[in-house]
Amino acid sequence: MQDLMHQIVEMDQKAREITDKAQRDKIDSQKEIAAKREEIRKNYLTEARKRISLNEPVERAAAEKDWKTVQKKYESLSQALDAAYQKNGDGWVKKIVEQATGE
Repeated sequence: MQDLMHQIVEMDQKAREITDKAQRDKIDSQKEIAAKREEIRKNYLTEARKRISLNEPVERAAAEKDWKTVQKKYESLSQALDAAYQKNGDGWVKKIVEQATGE
């Protein structure tokens, strides 16, 4: 009987040791996963920053080209409006005055 009790106590101790080891392993695994996740995140951000720095000149050049196109368009429109005003400005002013005064 004493031997049986001793075996039960030994088995309980072994079970506790196994459980404690499993719990420590679980905690260690969680720490490793968190560290790996942080490493992956840092690597991803580093790569993203590299791609941004590589693409920045290309994107800047494309934006500058688009801006020049828009700028030319509006310069052309401005010149057309100035020419129309030079040609018709006196008549427009006269017509506005006539409509405002009712003459």
